[in-house]
Amino acid sequence: MATDARLDPARPTSSWDKDGWRAYPRVQMPDYPDAAALSAVEAQLSKFPPLVFAGEARRLRAHLADVAAGRAFLLQGGDCAESFAEFSADNIRDTFKVMLQMAVVLTWGAQMPVIKVGRVAGQFAKPRSAPTEVAGGVELPSYRGDIINGFDFTPEARIPDPSRMLLAYTQAAASLNLLRAFSTGGYADIHRVNSWVTGFAEGPEAERYRDIADRLSDALAFMQAAGVTADSAQELAMVEFYTSHEALLLEYEEALARIDSTTGLPVAGSGHLIWIGDRTRQVDGAHVEFCRGVQNPIGLKCGPSITTDDLKRLIERLNPANEAGRLMLIARFGAGQVGDHLPRLIRAVQEEGANVVWSCDPMHGNTVKSASGYKTRPFEQVLREVREFFAVHAAEGSIPGGVHFEMTGQDVTECTGGVRAVTDEDLSSRYHTACDPRLNASQSLELAFLVAEELRNRRRTAPQAAVRAG
Repeated sequence: MATDARLDPARPTSSWDKDGWRAYPRVQMPDYPDAAALSAVEAQLSKFPPLVFAGEARRLRAHLADVAAGRAFLLQGGDCAESFAEFSADNIRDTFKVMLQMAVVLTWGAQMPVIKVGRVAGQFAKPRSAPTEVAGGVELPSYRGDIINGFDFTPEARIPDPSRMLLAYTQAAASLNLLRAFSTGGYADIHRVNSWVTGFAEGPEAERYRDIADRLSDALAFMQAAGVTADSAQELAMVEFYTSHEALLLEYEEALARIDSTTGLPVAGSGHLIWIGDRTRQVDGAHVEFCRGVQNPIGLKCGPSITTDDLKRLIERLNPANEAGRLMLIARFGAGQVGDHLPRLIRAVQEEGANVVWSCDPMHGNTVKSASGYKTRPFEQVLREVREFFAVHAAEGSIPGGVHFEMTGQDVTECTGGVRAVTDEDLSSRYHTACDPRLNASQSLELAFLVAEELRNRRRTAPQAAVRAG
């Protein structure tokens, strides 16, 4: 019996079609009640300019190849789910500012370039653990992100509405326009960023981080005395900043996919990097089928349930040419579980000789319900998972390439702990997230200082390990 070529997982990328995912099993995607309205929106989106360009995606792949080789470090962070209601230039600026602060501190710790990738300009859809939710005895479809339905707990708001894709595109385009201006217009000048970092470390609660901030200031003072300033070195006044999101809503992804005019290859025009979630990584599923065909860097979330056989099949499916910088494996296990799962996955990668970027997502495995009833993430558990991630890579002789945080530049109270000691009782005061709890600006920068210490320690021990091995 003949098989459908579209359903053959081994077929080459050259036979890939951007709508081919429609022949595969789909999960975590809405069923739109008005098919004609959906088709009209898809047709309109397909005529819009792409949000990002093929050359930018290729440049990010080259940077991620450096991360895979240990020549750079990855910082990926931003909102759990972008909101239409919370959208503002100030919120974008504040999150971008914290990302710059974190990157400067991590650069000091790693002594190598830090690649900055935001969860922004596309992170509008969220997978859900259940298709419905109950409140006050009423059961309604789950909120799946502003690109799909509304947050308000009403039957009307929870109906999937394809026109929301147009609003998401408009907000993403505006976000990218502002981010590009911030990246090149002087806002990212390293001297300005360092003054923000130093300001954080001046507080009494951040005393332990003052030494790092002082060293950063001394290094910049030396550079300025030597004649290296933002005016004489353009690189000090601007940064490269990339966007990313989970490629969950495939109608949106397909509509924005384009053919790169210089290579003739398909590219996702929705963001520089897209990832496949832990709930949608089925080898024979629609999300893997779509992502395998575009040339962007692809992330793959790896939770406790992934098997080594599945990982090997996914690596072959998503990166058959074994290109460096193409595939990122994002580990998300939960504090205390990293040692149970990460070693076997690292060994599977090593057995395959696969080129991958290893990144740590310490957020999703550490969500708990507080005594006050709010979902939260204890800061100490987030930090513990990061430390376990580094320790396992050191033991396995692998490269811990980066970190992936859900965070915001706003002064929210959603994750407990940190130097400013957010408590369970504080959560209700500024709990603004529509989905999962995020690190606030102070917690994000504190975590960067602590990760920088891990990177610094790794650099100190690596030469000693090499000497012992020799």
